[in-house]
Amino acid sequence: QVQLVESGGGLVQPGGSLRLSCAASRSIFRMNFMGWYRQAQGKERELVASITSTGTITYADSVKGRFTISNSNAGYTLYLQMNSLKPEDTAVYYCNANVLVSPYNYWGRGTQVTVST
Repeated sequence: QVQLVESGGGLVQPGGSLRLSCAASRSIFRMNFMGWYRQAQGKERELVASITSTGTITYADSVKGRFTISNSNAGYTLYLQMNSLKPEDTAVYYCNANVLVSPYNYWGRGTQVTVST
């Protein structure tokens, strides 16, 4: 079992910044990878960014150059630094942990990010 708890969401104006955190009960170094996904109202959940246990990072094209994913030294906290936020970034952001054994994927409950004036 892996427990994931997100924090850091909120309301921010366009152009602003937020940092999301995901506290995990297992270090990323004991997983395959971790990532941030988001789901806007009426849309499917999509990958925002991911980082493997060896440090390989992937970003969605829509966030490249604006968002940065990282983890704490011990690997128990995953971060998503979000800069230059746009209204289209509004969504519920979920933390994901991928492991090599069933059930393979764990999810946090999500944190709401709203970008609006």
